Amino acid sequence: MHEPAGRVRLVRVDGDQVPVLAEQHGPPARCEDPAGLVDGSRRVVEQVASILRATQAGLAPPDIRAFLAAHDPAARKDVLHRNHSALHTRMAALRSALDLLEAGLNCTHEDIATCPNYRAHLTELVDVGVPG
Repeated sequence: MHEPAGRVRLVRVDGDQVPVLAEQHGPPARCEDPAGLVDGSRRVVEQVASILRATQAGLAPPDIRAFLAAHDPAARKDVLHRNHSALHTRMAALRSALDLLEAGLNCTHEDIATCPNYRAHLTELVDVGVPG
């Protein structure tokens, strides 16, 4: 059974009661130093939930580890600020890609490759990329 993209799975809880997690196609990784665990079972559940939420927010495993390991609220905010900025950048790129696809789908020409607007955009790309 395949997991949905972007999901993190609990691979095992190691001998120190530290959750070992993996991304859908990634290698397993320990969550945190076991010395940080106070109430083993409750802490494990909270860590797994935190990891799942962070993954849903788009944080990469190194940032999730940094967030969980941070003992300072400012350090956690720093991780969130970095990812907030990166997410806005990715969203802008995705919006631009979606706009391009929708323009092609809404084109009245039978073949997008023969559309004068499409051809003009190709010419702009070629003219910008080739020194004159």
